[in-house]
Amino acid sequence: MEKIITLNQLNIDSEHICCAISDKKCKESYELKKDWLRKEFDNGYIVRRIDARAKVFIEYGPAEKGWVPVHASNYLLINCFWVSGQYKGKGYGKELLQLAMEDARTQGKNGLVTVVGTKKFHFMSDTKWLLKQGFEVVEQLSTGFSLLVKKINEKAKNPEFNESVKNEDSIDKEGVVVYYSNRCPFSEYHVKTSLIETAEKRKLPLKIIKLESMEQAQTCPSPATIFSLFYNGKFITTDLSICMDSRFDKIMDKVL
Repeated sequence: MEKIITLNQLNIDSEHICCAISDKKCKESYELKKDWLRKEFDNGYIVRRIDARAKVFIEYGPAEKGWVPVHASNYLLINCFWVSGQYKGKGYGKELLQLAMEDARTQGKNGLVTVVGTKKFHFMSDTKWLLKQGFEVVEQLSTGFSLLVKKINEKAKNPEFNESVKNEDSIDKEGVVVYYSNRCPFSEYHVKTSLIETAEKRKLPLKIIKLESMEQAQTCPSPATIFSLFYNGKFITTDLSICMDSRFDKIMDKVL
């Protein structure tokens, strides 16, 4: 197995961050994600990946500082967690998760918490796999999101979604509304370029809301703060590929 390394302020300039490694279109977005990480490292954020040019990594940090509308006092919040391609089924996921649990124990945390799709959502962790690893569902939303927890302290209070994700009236009821952040190296380019072109071609009203602070993310009406698209007030998808002209109609037709 490849060794696992930890990214930090000292090596972030020279190390890759797994996604969008060679996507020239997303070069600016890639650097914006690195900028986001540099700031979050100061909040105790941890990024671990295998020492290879691959998408095998986990990101997590104190839930109180998380860019997700969740209340989870004294937990570590897992954000991105991905094992792809030839590295699947070789134990990397379990090893990365174990390191997160060890960090939680060392820091005296109550456990781990993460947001997933009740069914698998794009750009979110594998729900079924996490449940097999001992995570439990503590809350579900009508939009299809679940809040999972893996406790160390069994007596600890369960995490819960913030009220912002339960207020459907806060979403504009006309056209496409998108919330996104620089938590992903693909988001800036595809939202600001691909989606604008796609909406203009279809003459669709488009409102883009960039989450630029932890406070904004924690009051977002969607738990998926990397990217969430609503249409006429209805949650549609976390799949960034909907931004592209070739994918927009296919995804919308499946949902509407």
